[in-house]
Amino acid sequence: MFKKFLMALTVTTMAASPMVASQAEAAPQREVHQVVKQGSHGRTVTKTTVIRKDNHRRWAKGQRFDRRHATNYRVINNYRGYRLKAPPRGYHWVRSGNDAVLVAITSGIIASVITGAIR
Repeated sequence: MFKKFLMALTVTTMAASPMVASQAEAAPQREVHQVVKQGSHGRTVTKTTVIRKDNHRRWAKGQRFDRRHATNYRVINNYRGYRLKAPPRGYHWVRSGNDAVLVAITSGIIASVITGAIR
């Protein structure tokens, strides 16, 4: 009897896990509905605001930089234009979103991150 119970519990767990995973993937955005009454005509207007999860990657010193995970990736050649110091030999500045990341050219290890450096 105990074996049958464990088997049923295992089957139930395995069947329910894809549904839980799909709900977790669908969670990055949510909608907020707000009812606003406008004007003297008595019209009711519904405003829908969609809030999306920030897909921006947070880089940290010591991580390996992978350009596939960088948003708006570009190598920064005019670092003085962004008020960045000159990169040491073997390093270069790259852009990921609004962040300036100092990356080792050969290994891809991050030496420094300046958040919000690029506007």
